[in-house]
Amino acid sequence: MQRDGGDSTILVGVVSDTHGHLYPRVLDSLRGVEHIIHAGDVGSPRVLEGLRTIAPVTAVRGNCDLEEWATALPAEARVEIGGVPILVRHIAGGGGGAAAVGTRVMVSGHTHRMRSEERDGVLYLDPGSAGPGRFGHARSLALLSISPARSGGSAQVSVEFVLVPET
Repeated sequence: MQRDGGDSTILVGVVSDTHGHLYPRVLDSLRGVEHIIHAGDVGSPRVLEGLRTIAPVTAVRGNCDLEEWATALPAEARVEIGGVPILVRHIAGGGGGAAAVGTRVMVSGHTHRMRSEERDGVLYLDPGSAGPGRFGHARSLALLSISPARSGGSAQVSVEFVLVPET
C-alpha cells in the first residue's frame, strides 16, 4: 500500500470510538490519507475538528454521542470514494442487507475490536477503538486502500490495521 500518492490508490483512514480523545499518535497514523471515516462515539466536536486538519471527514453518531453538538451527526452515512460505495453506522446491526443496496464496504464501530470480513461481496470493517483503552483491547485504526476500477473491472479494496501505542 502506498501512502505517498504515487499511484491512483486512495487511502482512507477509518476510526471509531474516540470517546472525546484524539491522541497524537492516532493523528500521526492518519497523515497522508485523503479521507477519514469516523464510525461513531466521537465524544467531542474537537475530535472532528482535529481530524479535519488532515482530510475531509465522514462521521456518524454513536450511542454515547448524546450531547447537543452530536445531533448534527447522522446515525448512518453513505459515501462513495474511488467509485466504492461505503455505508457507515456505529452499530452494524443485521448488516445483511448491505449487499442488496449496492454497498461494497460496511464500516461500523462500537465493539472496540478490530475486524475485517468479506461476505457476499461486502467488506465488513470495524477499526477497533482509537480512543482510551477499554475492555482490554489495544488502541487501533484501519487504513482502507481503494484502487479505482480500470478497463471495465471493479475497484480493489484492501485493509491494513494499525495498532497505536499507548504512549
